[in-house]
Order: sequence, then structure tokens, then C-alpha cells
Amino acid sequence: MRPFHLLFSTLFVCLAAGIGQKSTINFNGTGLLLASNGAAAQIVADQDDWPAVLRVCDDLALDFGRVMGTNGSVTLLSNGTTSSFNSSMIFNVTRRTTYRTSRNAYSKGGVIIVGTIGDSAIIDGLVAEGKLDVSAIEGTWEAYLSAVVADPLPGVSEAMVIAGSDRRGTVYGMYSVSEQIGVSPWYYWADSPQQKHDSIHATYVTVVQNSPSVKYRGFFLNDEAPALTGWVDAKFPPSPYGPGFNADFYKTVFELLLRLRANYLWPAQWNSMFNVDDPRSQPLADEYGIVMGTSHTEPMDRATKEWTVFGEGPWQWNLNNESIYPFFVEGAERAKPYETVLTMGMRGSGDTALGAGIETDLLESIITAQTQILDGIWGNASVQDPDTVPQMWCLYKEVQGYYQAGMQVPDYITLLWTDDNYGNIRRLPLQNETDRIGGAGVYYHFDYVGDPRDYKWINTVQLQKTWEQMHLAYEREAKTIWIVNVGDLKPLEQPISHFFDLAYDMEIWDKDSVPTWLEMWAAREFGPAVAAETAKLMNNYSIAAGRRKFELVDPTTYSLIHYNEADRVLGEWQIMQATAESIMGSLPTAAQPAFFEMVYHPVTAGYVFYDIMISSARNNLYAEQGRNSANTVAQRVLDRFAQDHRLTAEYNGLLNGKWNHMMDQTHIGYQYWQQPMRQALPGLKYIATLERSLAGDMGVTIQNTNATVPGDDMYHTLSSNVLTFTPFDPYGVSSQWIDIFSMGTNTFGWNITSNASFVSFSQSSGAISPNSSDVRIYATVDWGNCPTGSGIVMINISSSQSADSQYMAQTEYGTQYSMPQLMLPYNHTQVPSSFSNGFVESDAHISIELEHYSAITSNSSAVSYNVIPGLSRTLSGVTLFPVTADSQSTSSGPALEYNLYTFFNSTAGGVINITIITTASLNTDPARPLKYAVQFDQQDPQTVQYIIDQPAGANPLGWDAAVSDSAWMSTTNFTYAGAGEHTLKVWALEPGVVLNTAWIDLGGILPSYLGPPESMWVS
Repeated sequence: MRPFHLLFSTLFVCLAAGIGQKSTINFNGTGLLLASNGAAAQIVADQDDWPAVLRVCDDLALDFGRVMGTNGSVTLLSNGTTSSFNSSMIFNVTRRTTYRTSRNAYSKGGVIIVGTIGDSAIIDGLVAEGKLDVSAIEGTWEAYLSAVVADPLPGVSEAMVIAGSDRRGTVYGMYSVSEQIGVSPWYYWADSPQQKHDSIHATYVTVVQNSPSVKYRGFFLNDEAPALTGWVDAKFPPSPYGPGFNADFYKTVFELLLRLRANYLWPAQWNSMFNVDDPRSQPLADEYGIVMGTSHTEPMDRATKEWTVFGEGPWQWNLNNESIYPFFVEGAERAKPYETVLTMGMRGSGDTALGAGIETDLLESIITAQTQILDGIWGNASVQDPDTVPQMWCLYKEVQGYYQAGMQVPDYITLLWTDDNYGNIRRLPLQNETDRIGGAGVYYHFDYVGDPRDYKWINTVQLQKTWEQMHLAYEREAKTIWIVNVGDLKPLEQPISHFFDLAYDMEIWDKDSVPTWLEMWAAREFGPAVAAETAKLMNNYSIAAGRRKFELVDPTTYSLIHYNEADRVLGEWQIMQATAESIMGSLPTAAQPAFFEMVYHPVTAGYVFYDIMISSARNNLYAEQGRNSANTVAQRVLDRFAQDHRLTAEYNGLLNGKWNHMMDQTHIGYQYWQQPMRQALPGLKYIATLERSLAGDMGVTIQNTNATVPGDDMYHTLSSNVLTFTPFDPYGVSSQWIDIFSMGTNTFGWNITSNASFVSFSQSSGAISPNSSDVRIYATVDWGNCPTGSGIVMINISSSQSADSQYMAQTEYGTQYSMPQLMLPYNHTQVPSSFSNGFVESDAHISIELEHYSAITSNSSAVSYNVIPGLSRTLSGVTLFPVTADSQSTSSGPALEYNLYTFFNSTAGGVINITIITTASLNTDPARPLKYAVQFDQQDPQTVQYIIDQPAGANPLGWDAAVSDSAWMSTTNFTYAGAGEHTLKVWALEPGVVLNTAWIDLGGILPSYLGPPESMWVS
């Protein structure tokens, strides 16, 4: 692997806009001048080259104009023959009549010669004359070479030459220049601004860009309603059969794919027919150089809707093959003139299972019939050559069960393995499957409709997870096809770019590369001045949004009372939102729309969404506690709900409504897996503020409990006026909060006193009116003055108010309650000086981020633990490299070792529970399920196989919870011998296990989503 981030600081100076590419362009005035204020670039090509190449010559000329203010020119040289290629559809859709452009009035700039080896007489001539050496790329797939060549043409002293091994190689070489000079692939689809320069030079360097890491790299426009379909309905005329997904729409998609160095497309499917809605679309794709396919559920190049419109009878092979067979024939014949990857097999109607069980014979007969059709159209030899007639069989959901049941698939058909729709790959090639000539690939998801919940609104893709899963696929030889479901395309610009950069050159992106990639992405899209800050922001966003899909977050997700979890999480979102707002305010006007679409909107909308959910929970809790402020919090929820709408309207109205309807997706009010038909808030509660509580006007509660005093509730002993803090100790939280609030109709004063001088309060007295905000006070223990040992501090919280009647004087705390008291237990403990390099127990638990090990014990040099920053809900993932290593054992494999110190002498039942949190990854080798082992002290290690696969392609046991939580959680118990020093050891027994966190529970862990924060480390 060649880690690109090591080269980043050097490349960034001269190549602020080209991600993962070898620099051929500079702005420092050295090399061959291509363009300046007084000279426009001249692009020269052979008129007999591919239409895809000639079209991009025009794009490159326009890109120079976008950056310099003056378009380049395009000159096509001819040897007097008529081109054998057809550009009629490009001319039809783009409304042009030629690729040539007239020279402008400026003096000539530098010359860029472009061409495809074997299809450009200019390039072939340079090779024949010995002026250009293309031996490194000739005959390869989608490679290109760039060099400055002397005397390439009569009258041209030197020129930048871009030679492609095939048509897309040439296209990628030209678009690399476009990106390097400052034109983002997203200039149309995300309104990225062009970066201006005074002059552009070609560096005197020869660059060889080899074939991409993955052969077919594409996305699937799926789950495309309401957003993308609504946008298309508003922007393009309808087809005779439905929305206007026509060639005018697809030309922008084709160009985007090529600029992103992708080559493959599954078109929109649910209410459209790519080949039927607009007959121009398929030939246009071919002239652009796009390889077309159809989704996993659309065999033989036929759209799902085509059967609905033109089919006869049920979509069931065993009942209606006489109608389905000619339907398949028509699709294959229609695809023959074009570059197509044919989908084989068959699923049931509407992307459902083919039948109730695994009917292997039935599906084998379908593929046999499909092969017979292809043999009749292409001939047997061509059909069995994946370079001539590429075919794939997608093992989606239950289809994987057919393969596992022994179904035979021709060796030349690519096996397209899939994720679980939540970004966890379900299966990858085994060692005996890597020699298949058709190879293997992955169908991945950034968007999904289905159980346990749709996720279609905004970006929730954790980039570190994308890298980890696709690195696993690449190393396991699944690299013929990578196709990702992107839903509506927008607003997934960032993860799409990342995915295609990995697919294009996986070798340069390592486990630490996400922050570097993000900085390069931010520099390209918004400019280098804000790149570092934007990259940090979006790295934090990637982790925060990846913890749980927005659609799965509700008011119960994060704890309001334990570990300050909800407040901590909302605080993180608030900081991110403030950062996004600050960055956007610093940008020039031209850059703000792109920043709004790709950064400001998702960050701000995410913050508003989290505030709605957490404030809804707070409202319900406060109403339960009788707080007057419950009504204020309810209003905050309503205000945030209105802000959510304003953000949607602002997005849809951006740039005079360019993206109108792209943000129409509902996202608040889920009741089951399917999207809500209308936005609806969680239930809110209101307090009768005109009536006084039965417990008086003042209420008190503390951290880690729902209970309030004075008064009765289900959370503390009836008629008790005492609440007890979680015990304080020097190794736990430094302070805990007390809330004092109004639950009545009268203003009151309050005062806090305690019987210990070593306990202080952030505020000791004050006054609260019925309309005042609640007061949060922090109690802190001064350990320097606290006596050693254990004890309890008594805290009194008294209320005072003007007694204008005998009733008020007698009912300060209601008719039957008295002054609230708080008990603050403390344990002034200390670890012995001999203990070091480990974690210390507090509040009957230890929480560990597993990258913080005390030591690694290993008898093997074949594998090692590596930390992947950000691959977690909290900090990082720890995993074994290489991912192709053999299974490990506790006797010979490396172990992560953690020193622990506990103060508890005993636990309930004499056991200690150890929970290991891992990522939600799945078993990609059925013979090697993911496992880890854990050992406490010198007890026997226990092996945990935490993913239990199910037959027939079904998801594993507990899968719904794991993908909802973005984690597997498995608990093992050991005998607990008592206080003192202990040792925890953890082994990853299979590559692919990604370890995140460990919770050691002696009875003190409280319910929460993310678990307790990491315990104190003593060095």
C-alpha cells in the first residue's frame, strides 16, 4: 500500500484540487504554460477518436474557461477519412453540431494533445516516432499516461500529451487536468465553485496512471422517491410512462460518473424504464463511455417497470416462462450494441424473494435459459468471456442462500456479494473462489428502504467504516464490480466521492487516510483556506451521524440522567453546527451554496433533529417531575420543528430553486420501517402552570435519577424527602449536578448547606419565579481536604417565600412533605503506588476504549493489531492486519492486555460481567465466523462467537439491534475474587473483528446508549 496521506503536504501546495491523483499541473509558473490571462489553452485531438474522448475535449476547454475566464479551443485533426464512430446522440442531446470550437481573440496558449492508443493517429504517430513511450499502459484497462513532449506536431515546439489505453483512460486523463486546475466533479450536482488562477502550467513530469483497482465502479439511483423523482418531475418533461428520467437528465449523471473516475450505472428503477422512457438514453450512455447495467432484481437488461407495462401474466418463471423468456430475449438483443453488464438470475416481483423457500433447481433453470439466450445472440465463446459479455449474479438477501445451498453458477459470471443494506458485507470470496474468471464484487448501500428502518434523508455514512469494509473486500479479491446504492444521489456527494476514490486506487488510501482525504475533498470543493477546519468538522460529523441512523433516533435513545449522555451528545452537535456556521460566514458568496448543500445543511439539520428528539425526551421527563419548564422545553421542540422546515425550504429554494424537492424526504415521525407520510413530532406534555404542585413550589432532583423531592413518585420511597447521589471518589466524575426548579405558582428563594467543608457548590443560593429557568448547581468534592475512607455528607436545600397567608406559611413543601435532603456518599480511596499503566474502577465499573491497552502480548509476527481512528461510536476500532491472515488462537495469537484496579470487595453472585463492543460487521466466511476471546485474571479464556448466522441467506440472530445500534454487544462473566489489581486480556481471533470498547461491570453500569465514558487511566 502506498499511503497517500504521506504525500499530502507536498501535493497540496501545487495540487489543491486533485484528490488522490499524481500531479501534472502547477500554478507556480514552472513548466509549459497552458493558459494565462493572455493565452487560452488549445486542445488537439484526432477527429477519428472515440466520441467519449472528443466530447470531453470540449469539457476540458470549457473547464479552462471556468477557471481562467476564457474557454480553451478544440482542434480536430483529420487524415481525410470519415470517422467510424457515431456521435449523433451526443449532438442530439447536447444540441451541438461539432466538437470543434473556434479560436478566440487571445494569443495562443499551450497545446494539450489527447488521444486513445490505436484510435488516434496523432498518438500512434508520436509512439512510432519514439517521442512517446506508452508500453506501460498499452493494452490495459482504463489507464493513461501524461507527459510533456517536444515537437509533437508541425509548428508546436512542445505540448502536454495525454494518451489513454482505451477511451475511458483518455477521458480520465483529461478530467484529471480539469480537477487539478480547479473544477470539481460536483460543479453541477453540488454547485462547487471553480478555483481561479492567474496562470496554469503543465509540469515537466511523466505520469503513468495504471488501471483502476476495481474494474467496474458505479452507483445505483434507487429509493428515488420522493426527492429525486420530485426534482425530475419539476425539471424535465414526463415520459409517456411516468417521470422524465430522460437523456437530458442522464447526461449530467454520465458526466458526473466520468469526472469521478467511475464507469458503471444502475439507473433509476421504481417508476422508470431507462431504455423505454427515452430511447436516446442507452446510445447516449455508450457514446459517453458509460457501462450500463440493471439492478440485482432486474435481469437481462429489463427494468422492473417494463414487466408491469409490457409483460403478460405473473412474474413467476415456473408458471409463466413462456412469456418471460421472450421478454429476456428482447432485453439482451437491445443491450448487444452497447457496453453492458448483464444481470443474471431472477427475484420475485417488487424486489422480493423468488419463492417461500430455497428453490435451487428453479433458479438454476432460469440461468440456464438466460445463458441459452445469450449464446444465441453472441455465441458461446463470447458469452463465456467476461471481457466480451460481462455478466453478474447478485447474491442479495435470500439469493445468497441459493449459493450456500450448493447452486452451481458458471465460472464466467461475476458473483456480486452484498452488504446487509446497512454497510456490513455479508460474504466475500473464499480461497477456492478467487480463481473464477468472472471474479467477484460488492453491492453496497449508502441509502436503504426496509427493516429495521429506512434511511433516506441526509448523509449518515461513516467514512471509516466504508474504508474498512471496502479494504476487506479488496484484499479478499472482490474487485471486479463495486456498485453503491445512493438513493437520490444528493445529498450523498461526500461519501460517493470517497467510495469512488477508493475504488479507483485503493492502494493509496490506508487506515489513517480519512482525515487526509477529507481535507483534500474540502480543499477541492470550497478552497484550501477552510480545508483543515472543514475536514475536522466533517470527520466529527461522520462519527456522530454514524452512531445511529437519524431515522432510528427517538426521544428514548440517549439517556438524560446517566453520564450526562444526552447533553454531551447534543453539545457535540451544537459545537459542530456553530463551526459550520462560522466557516460558511467566512466563505466567498460563490462557495456558499456548495458548502450549504454538503456541509452546513447536514450538520445544522442533524443538530436540529437531535435537539428535537432530546428536547422531546426532556419535556416528558420534566413534565413527569412537575417542572414548569416542561412547557418551555415543549416550545423549544416546536421552534426546532419549525426550523427543520425552514432548513428544508432553504435547501429546496437554493439558487432560485435549482434543487427544489431534493429535500422533500420525511424524517420525523417514524412508526415502523417505512417512511412517515407526513412529518409528526414525538408526543409532548404540558404542565398546568396555573396550579401549584401538591409538594409546594420548589422541586429538586439530582444526576442519575428521575426522582424529585419533595413529593412522591415511582422512583424513590414514598413520603421520603431524601435523594442519594452516586458515590463520589477520586477516580470518577469530578462533580455531579443538582437541579432546582419551579413546580408551583409562587416565587421562592432557595439555599444549599452541607455538613462538610470539603464539598462545594457552584451556587449556594438564589431565587426562582414560576417563569424562571431551572437552576443547575454542581456539587464538587475537594479531595485534598476530604478525609480518607468512606462517609456520607448531608445536604439540605431549603425554600423561603413570603407567607402572605397562614396556608402558605404551613405549606412551604406542600401539606405533607418537608425540606429536601441529599445524601452524598464519598469513598476517598487511592490506588497503591505500585499500580501503573492501567484503568481504575469508579462507581462499580471500568470503561475502556480498547485502543488504550497496557501491553500487547504476541508470539506471532504474521499479524498485528492496528487502530482505525473513528471506526467506532466513541473513539476507534482495533483490528488485525493483514485481513487475509489465518484464524488466531489464545495460545499463539496476539492479545491486548489491560491493567485494572478495583476497590469493590465483592459483587452480586461473586461475578464480574465484561461486555465487549465491536462494530456491526458480519461473518464474511461461513467457515470462519467472527470471534474474540476474553480472559479475566488467570481464569480460562472464554471464546465468544457473537454473530450467529441463520440459514437460507437470512440475517444473523440479533441483527436488527446490532445495525440499529451500530454495534454488536456481547457479555461474558467471570468469578470476581475481590478488590485489588487485575488483568483483562482480549484476543481478536479472526481478521474482520473490530474491537471498540470494554465495559467491566461490578454492578454499577447504568442504562445508556453509548455506555459510561472511559475510566481514569493511571500512568
